[in-house]
Amino acid sequence: MNGQNSQHSSNGNDSGVMPDAVVRRIRFSIIWIIPILSVLIAGFLVWRSFASNGPEITVVFDTADGMTSGQTQLKNKAVVLGTVQNISLTEDLRHVKVRIRMNSGTNDMLTDRARFWVVRPRINGASITGLETLMSGAYIAFDPGLEGVDIGKTKHMTTFQGLEAPPGVRSDQPGRTYTLVAPSIGSIGQGAPVFFRDVDVGEVLGYTMPPGGRGPILIQVFIREPYDRYLRTDTRFWNVSGVQVGFGAGGLKVQLQSLQALFSGGVAFGLPRDEDGSSTASEAPADTVFKLYDSKEDADSAGYHERVPLATYVTSSVKGLTAGSQVTMFGIQIGSVTSVKLDLDQKAGHPRVRIGMQIQPERVLDAKDIKHGALTDMFKTLVANGLRASTDSASFLTGETMISLNFVKNPPPATTSMEGQTLVIPGQAGGMNGIMDSLSTVASRLSAMPFEQIGVNANNLLANADKTLTSPEIKQSLASLKVSMQNLQDMSTQLRKGVGPLMQRLPEMTNQLDQTIQNANRLLASYGGNSDFHRNLQSMVLQLGQTARSLRFLSDFLTNHPSALISGR
Repeated sequence: MNGQNSQHSSNGNDSGVMPDAVVRRIRFSIIWIIPILSVLIAGFLVWRSFASNGPEITVVFDTADGMTSGQTQLKNKAVVLGTVQNISLTEDLRHVKVRIRMNSGTNDMLTDRARFWVVRPRINGASITGLETLMSGAYIAFDPGLEGVDIGKTKHMTTFQGLEAPPGVRSDQPGRTYTLVAPSIGSIGQGAPVFFRDVDVGEVLGYTMPPGGRGPILIQVFIREPYDRYLRTDTRFWNVSGVQVGFGAGGLKVQLQSLQALFSGGVAFGLPRDEDGSSTASEAPADTVFKLYDSKEDADSAGYHERVPLATYVTSSVKGLTAGSQVTMFGIQIGSVTSVKLDLDQKAGHPRVRIGMQIQPERVLDAKDIKHGALTDMFKTLVANGLRASTDSASFLTGETMISLNFVKNPPPATTSMEGQTLVIPGQAGGMNGIMDSLSTVASRLSAMPFEQIGVNANNLLANADKTLTSPEIKQSLASLKVSMQNLQDMSTQLRKGVGPLMQRLPEMTNQLDQTIQNANRLLASYGGNSDFHRNLQSMVLQLGQTARSLRFLSDFLTNHPSALISGR
């Protein structure tokens, strides 16, 4: 059989007929692996891209400074949550719309409580922030605002209004927000610190102007935990902005809370204490409203509950006296000035200044010693004992003025009166005004004195005295006086020699002495005046009169009893 097949084959080949080739079908080629892998990878990337991407949102800002499409990222706590895809202007060309592609898993964060702001390098009085963006560029910060909030009560959003400045407090920062009421904010700005016992415990979030610009300004502050638990319902806040400069007993005093408060302003608060050092007020809940005082002194004054309204009227200058000035007694502050008004009272007939005061007896008295209603009667008694109100200089350097309640020695009678519930006490000029008034009174009295007439009279007196001393009467009187003195000397000599001749000359000597006295009296009457010469001359005349009287008695006695020279009286 095999031999036959081989023979047939050889015969067939010899004939030149080729048999049909059998082709096998290949089911899969290895070259298709490359495109298939490429498609799979592309599909995986597309799926991963859609799976990793979150929703797309739009945030509106005032400007797009520092932001770049495809590069600027959205972060929360340094974690990237999205990337800016596109930046365009709004239809009114006033703002910019930033389209952001969020990452997956952020859909639940996009609620009506979310906040967005651009982090850039910022330098203000309170702090320096965003320095890390100098190298990495600006980025958009994101605060979900979901801390302590029920997600079921929030609303999902895809369009947001961005903040131009970072918020004062994050939602995940524990603490409480409070409101301060003030007539003006001064130098307090957003981000200003809040101090408690010189410790930075919070910051100012912002302020709200009243409708129409009238009324107090509302300032929102945030106190961090656990310091927010220190606030009580009777807590008092005061402004510590800038530098406080004053002059006291120790000299110049400069008070500065901190450098941060110097540039950005600041607020401080304290706790009023009872006598035992504890506070009985309850803890202040969030959103409690407090009053902001201008200074710590004003805040401390608000803690005094008992007050006595007083008023006084003065007609002197009150320059430097304003509401808030001190009211002192013996140099100790007992109250403050509440008002200074010009009173043009037609009944009084002249203008005057009304000064309203508020006395706080708790500054100097214990609360248990103060009897309500008896303080007014006490001041009435003090006025009856000489209490008067006067302006006084508190500082010659600053020109500040205060009211001093002093007791006046031998005061003129004065009474008190009532203006409603206010006791009006008498006032008088004091301080430099009082000194100037006294000098003015002395000057007025001196100007009223007739100095010109006194000068004329003095000149006339000197001229008359010169004429009197050089007149013939004076010369004759002095000559007579000289003769009388010579006669007295002769009489003494003769007495030593014998009494006989003396008895004969006694009447003559007496007559001469009388004549001398008459001449001296004429001289005294012609000279006049209250001078040493006049007084000496008058004394001499009196002595001469006594001498003449004695000589007359001696002459009469010896005439009637000549033997007395031998036997005595």
